[in-house]
Amino acid sequence: MTDSTRHTDTRTWLLWLVGALAFPIAGLAGTAIVGRVDDAGSALIGGTLTGLVLGAGQALVSRRRLDPRRWVPATAAGMGAGLLLGAWTVDYGTSLADLILMGALTGLVLGPAQALALPRQANHGWSWAVAIPAMWALGWTATTLGGIHVEEQFTIFGMYGALTFTAVSGALLHRLLPYHDTVQAPVAMAHV
Repeated sequence: MTDSTRHTDTRTWLLWLVGALAFPIAGLAGTAIVGRVDDAGSALIGGTLTGLVLGAGQALVSRRRLDPRRWVPATAAGMGAGLLLGAWTVDYGTSLADLILMGALTGLVLGPAQALALPRQANHGWSWAVAIPAMWALGWTATTLGGIHVEEQFTIFGMYGALTFTAVSGALLHRLLPYHDTVQAPVAMAHV
């Protein structure tokens, strides 16, 4: 690996890390519309709106590796259905154990939805689907242990979780879909 390649890899990962800012923005959007996630409707609608904003933010910082025409709707649908499943399963609870399970279940739906939106040339794109449940649970863990007021029943984890998630997911995304300076437009999409 050359110094130039290492520099590009680091810049690409750091840009993805800046995408952590999309999490609180997405959470504010979801919360502004539905308030607390304390019933099925607020989980589904709030999760979908949160996923819509999050997917747009992730596509924006992906350096054209993710096509927003596929990534944004996949993230919105996966987040809405996933949050509904996760929040309903834990009866809208906010203990650490509840949020870890809710995060894993949200990721269990979100991961495959996003994996299907990865470009055809992604290396082992299915591993995104496998990893997202653990990373989503990790995000809720970091947020809860960081002292964020999770009892307010947010649609998505806070900045501690967002930084944790984006740091880990950025490394995985680079392994699955390395950035090449020659990328000029969104890559062609196909199912994983």
